[in-house]
Amino acid sequence: MNITAKIFGISQVVITALMMNAQTNTTKLPGDPSLVSTKGTFDQLISYDKGNFKYKVEDYFARPKASQFKISPDGQYLSYKEKDKDSKNHVYVKDLKTGKITKALEEKDDLIRSYGWLDKKRLFYTQDRGGNENLHLYAADIDGKNLKDLTPFEGITLGTVRVIKDTPFVVVTMNKNNKQIFEPYKINFNTGEITQLYENKDVKSPIDDYIFDKDGNLRGYVVLENGLTSKLYYKDLQTGKFNLLKSTDWKNTFYIASFNENSKNKDEAYVVTNLDGDKSRIVLYDLKKDAIIKEVYSNPDFDVSSISLAGKNRNYELDYISYNGIKNETIPVSKFYKEVHDKLASEFGDKQFYIVSSDDKDDKLLVITDSDKVYGKYYEYDTKSKSIKLLFDLMPQLKEEDMAEMHPIEFKSRDGLTIRGYITLPKEALQGKKVPLIVNPHGGPQGIRDDWGFNPESQLFASRGYATLQVNFRISGGYGKEFQQAGYKQIGRKAMDDVEDGVKYVIQQGWIDKNKVAIYGGSHGGYATLMGLIKTPDLYSCGVDYVGVSNIFTFFDSFPEYWKPYKEMVKQIWYDLDNPEEAKIAKEVSPVFQIDKIKKPLFVVQGANDPRVNINESDQIVKGLRAKGFEVPYMVKYDEGHGFGKEPNRIEFYKTMMGFFAKNFNQ
Repeated sequence: MNITAKIFGISQVVITALMMNAQTNTTKLPGDPSLVSTKGTFDQLISYDKGNFKYKVEDYFARPKASQFKISPDGQYLSYKEKDKDSKNHVYVKDLKTGKITKALEEKDDLIRSYGWLDKKRLFYTQDRGGNENLHLYAADIDGKNLKDLTPFEGITLGTVRVIKDTPFVVVTMNKNNKQIFEPYKINFNTGEITQLYENKDVKSPIDDYIFDKDGNLRGYVVLENGLTSKLYYKDLQTGKFNLLKSTDWKNTFYIASFNENSKNKDEAYVVTNLDGDKSRIVLYDLKKDAIIKEVYSNPDFDVSSISLAGKNRNYELDYISYNGIKNETIPVSKFYKEVHDKLASEFGDKQFYIVSSDDKDDKLLVITDSDKVYGKYYEYDTKSKSIKLLFDLMPQLKEEDMAEMHPIEFKSRDGLTIRGYITLPKEALQGKKVPLIVNPHGGPQGIRDDWGFNPESQLFASRGYATLQVNFRISGGYGKEFQQAGYKQIGRKAMDDVEDGVKYVIQQGWIDKNKVAIYGGSHGGYATLMGLIKTPDLYSCGVDYVGVSNIFTFFDSFPEYWKPYKEMVKQIWYDLDNPEEAKIAKEVSPVFQIDKIKKPLFVVQGANDPRVNINESDQIVKGLRAKGFEVPYMVKYDEGHGFGKEPNRIEFYKTMMGFFAKNFNQ
């Protein structure tokens, strides 16, 4: 199984509240609050973003008035989030027969991270505190009553949640008994009764993944042996014994995407594998015989790993396969979905579309469409009448004709690798004017990639006349294991070379003013910002480090408990600090030890409760630079984690960043 995408990915963690006067109240706050810049500093920066702009920051980053529409299993209700005047996103339920609307879930201090239907009368949602990612699972009736915390344990977090259809149960994994490892539990979402399904005893070689069928039966599990070897054990349905099926190096992929519930052969499953090739592909597999039954789908250029199966009403047939290529691609398989796909494709043209919810009978489908110029629109598709109607435009204030186009690009790295990515160009660039550029390296870095579609950041930048470059540098996911592994132990080195080569490529195309190039990113992208200012100080005008790593040594030391089983793996991705030669390299590519090389303006941004990149990472770089007499505006939000989820915080951050860019591009 390929586990690399499980850890260190940048995710926009959405969470909660603590204080308004963080700059003055220094009691019991994470990090060093004395380092945080004043409101006046940010107001001054914001003032530089001035001009006759058609759109404001709020137009891109205020939450939609309504979002996350879902149909109940019986098709009787429509649920959705709706924002109030205080930017709280409550969940409402609309009776589609009577039109009656009820507030089902109320968002208070902490954001509702995700929600969904358990059955036709009950909802679930997840929530943490202040961005700490210690998620709890809650259940409530559609009128908000009978609210239960299904995982009422302090200091734990959820791993996975699986709703078992037509039963009152969910199966979850959580690190209740040992913070480093996860175990499976069956929970009655009406009563809250919890039953542990399996023990995960060996911390050195823990079970890393549990495999369940549609009925919630444990059919297999994956042991991560010594942090480096994945061992897949599969249950013999006759004896009940779990036998070793596959033993693979962690860098390779072999995992069960879903059992083929459509088959009479209960040992049949759809498997994602790259064991005998570079790209991941889908195969139909007999787990008892340990043999491929047939190839299902592969692509010569991109990894393929996603499938969608029908429900009970159509006997769990395979509906479609999807993967991220240059754009998102969907391959229809079932007769039902081919008809649906043909109808939607003819309706939406070159827009991407996805089915995000349906009733159990597939009578009504909720479809969301997007493109590089459209944030998203919800539609309802009636499969009986074949009628499509617009349900909700998520951002009607952003007119498609005003948005910038995202162009796929491809170039050769300095050592001959094919590198792909995207550039979003403002209209001025298309008219022949050389424009400023913001380079935006993605997070992760391993197993993550940038995709084609609507990007609010890139569109905001384009509204100010700036281009945005997103490079899927070596170590990015989706392009095969060789490309990903080419970036192992190259973080801060060849991975940065690829970013720099991308900058040179777009400058050569004549789009970019080479004297006005900034770099900005979150998580690994924040680290890349710091390394860009150090490694190629003449390339960039300025940089914005958002929840970024500054010191690989302290970053490793601050891992959350549930990351520690992956430490040996991380040594192979980043650097082995126990190896003197690699520790030397790690020091050379840890920005905090290279502060003297930073000459260009830097803006640092951090969530105080970040469990992935501890606030100490940002504190170190700010403190070190200021000790050298280098002033750094430093924004910390004490009600956030790994990325800002609360609307006021996000808007303040983007307003300040736009002013920071404007000031430094116009000097």
